[in-house]
Amino acid sequence: MLIDGKNTAAQIKAEIAAEVATMVANGQKRPHLAAILVGHDGGSETYVAHKVKACEECGFTSTLLRYEDDVTEAELLQAIDRLNADNDVDGFIVQLPLPRHISEQRIIEAIDYRKDVDGFHPINVGRMSIGLPCFLSATPAGIMTLLERYDIPTRGARCVVLGRSNIVGKPVATLMMQKATPGNATVTVCHSATPDIKDICREADIIIAALGSPGFVTADLIKPGAVIIDVGTTRVPDATRKSGFRLRGDVDFDNVEPLCSWITPVPGGVGPMTIVSLMKNTLLAARHDIYPA
Repeated sequence: MLIDGKNTAAQIKAEIAAEVATMVANGQKRPHLAAILVGHDGGSETYVAHKVKACEECGFTSTLLRYEDDVTEAELLQAIDRLNADNDVDGFIVQLPLPRHISEQRIIEAIDYRKDVDGFHPINVGRMSIGLPCFLSATPAGIMTLLERYDIPTRGARCVVLGRSNIVGKPVATLMMQKATPGNATVTVCHSATPDIKDICREADIIIAALGSPGFVTADLIKPGAVIIDVGTTRVPDATRKSGFRLRGDVDFDNVEPLCSWITPVPGGVGPMTIVSLMKNTLLAARHDIYPA
């Protein structure tokens, strides 16, 4: 069966919008999300445009700060300092990737962790790892929300996470093993140096594929009845599309789907949940639910 991230995200955005309307009616300010976009990467442009649209749907104020590829690290750090000090901005993000001459880690650490609605700052990552309240990284948070809303059992389940990135693989593995619902799973993280990946995957009740390798998860890796969460969104050429490309996940969907109990499509699965998780974090920031003012 299909896990419909697009429909779930729409429901959550409607819930957020209703809460924002109540906040405004009670004299509180609208949540305000800002974004910094460097250069003209096609994927980043699309992603930021979706975030701006989501802000409108949720009733948020949004600000987009654009810089060319040749912006200096010092200029970017100054912009971050201004957003850190702006009391009207509840949360902000710096869209990744950045040009090579800029240290992404230095940029991430410059963001006030209380406004770090992407959940990338070491303080938020550290708090997540020990189960303290924090801003969760948006994609892992979206995955956990889908598992929760679809009542997919995770307690005692064998979960295989394919990929060990700081943005998806590591945090989602941490969340899946936490004493929580969803969570309480037995987690194995596989990556490029893991031997016998196929054998490990065949034992999994849940596979979370976040490799960025189109079609890597094939039917021979799947235990019948497994739950498959596909995080991959790689652009592959497609002459039949106006854009000249289409998105392909890490899972060979057509051949894997018949074997699964649940599976996320690409697009329309995890992607919309990533953006709505950013909206949830912004609302939490505006209400000071995680870090009191």
